[in-house]
Amino acid sequence: MSEHAHLDNAGLVVVDKPAGITSHDVVSKCRKAFNTRRVGHAGTLDPMATGVLVVGIERATKLLGLLSLTTKSYTATIRLGAATTTDDAEGEIIRQVPAGGVGDDEIAAAIGKLTGDIEQVPATVSAIKVDGRRAHDRAREGEEFELAARAVTVSRFDVTATRRGDDVIDLDVDVDCSSGTYVRALARDLGAALGVGGHLTSLRRTAVGPFTLAHARPLADLEADPELSLHIDEAARIAFPHRSISADEAEGISQGRWLDPIGLKDVYVVIDPEDRPIALVREKGRRASSVMVVRPATLR
Repeated sequence: MSEHAHLDNAGLVVVDKPAGITSHDVVSKCRKAFNTRRVGHAGTLDPMATGVLVVGIERATKLLGLLSLTTKSYTATIRLGAATTTDDAEGEIIRQVPAGGVGDDEIAAAIGKLTGDIEQVPATVSAIKVDGRRAHDRAREGEEFELAARAVTVSRFDVTATRRGDDVIDLDVDVDCSSGTYVRALARDLGAALGVGGHLTSLRRTAVGPFTLAHARPLADLEADPELSLHIDEAARIAFPHRSISADEAEGISQGRWLDPIGLKDVYVVIDPEDRPIALVREKGRRASSVMVVRPATLR
């Protein structure tokens, strides 16, 4: 296969992940569907969770670490009245306290304290590494350990529906948060603050950065008809600020030279006179240097 064909086939697939499989399973299925080993993903989703998973194909795998996927949106259901070992419905119940007496005002006040810039202890079954091993592996082997709290931002935590049973309350919520926030930990902490325990019973990611369910395709559809959601050029345009450059500058940056900076703080995409993204660039000192060439000179 020619290098040019690799660029034709390079891009992002925005998968609507089904429940019951890992993010790595999605990568494996995409490798088979697109007939390439060069597949990766950004932003892991738990097996229980569904929704937006961004997958890179061919050269676009190099984009994944640079994408500004700092904001994420979820719809979820939190059950008050029981705490579990995993902070979600897949774990064993470790504490049950009837929640019927908890009022809506109490819930709203507790949610208010979990909104904004907060310190959050991640779920013990998270993918965070503890002394070189993932926390969820240690937890499943019954190890006792503590994870440090981390600063996260929950910009939205809204209750959209409340269903009351005899001993439990189910809350449907919408959450917008920074990368690194655990919605399971929000469920756990909400239940703890109310004194009744809480865990997550469903989780669906509706957006990662600029990529939403509107871009997403069910995994089964992708397997039957493998097609990119966004070509690498389109993905670069959507995900990064733009800077127009001349044909000479495009030639230079694609061959490893640098541009004069223009005062942009984050990674941005430089676009040639033919409206083609050439490279992703970061400014440092007197240089605006390429951090990834989207379209090398050999492919133009």
